[in-house]
Amino acid sequence: MTTEPTPQINDSPDLKVVPNHDASRYELWDGEQYIGFLGVEVLEDGTVDLQHTIISEAFGRRGYARTLVTRVLDDYRQRGLKVRDTCSYIQDYMRRFPSYRELLATTPDPRTRG
Repeated sequence: MTTEPTPQINDSPDLKVVPNHDASRYELWDGEQYIGFLGVEVLEDGTVDLQHTIISEAFGRRGYARTLVTRVLDDYRQRGLKVRDTCSYIQDYMRRFPSYRELLATTPDPRTRG
């Protein structure tokens, strides 16, 4: 029997994901320290395009991107939202953690309709 890998995330109580709807992104903060963001666009069909994941260089390679993406995807799963994986980091994440693939939209992208 094989089990799917589970993302290892930073569960520090000071680490917060904050929606910034004005900037179309989710920000990751460690207390008062800004770590990075996940840029999103809500499309006309209600799917969410995950466009880019950016972590400040000083915090790179420490699992912060994985933590941010996991927390956002867990929230979307709970709310029944579907996503599109424009961001290459998200594409890699979906390959590494197949249990999140159920969140990928299977309908045509509304931006490509002619």
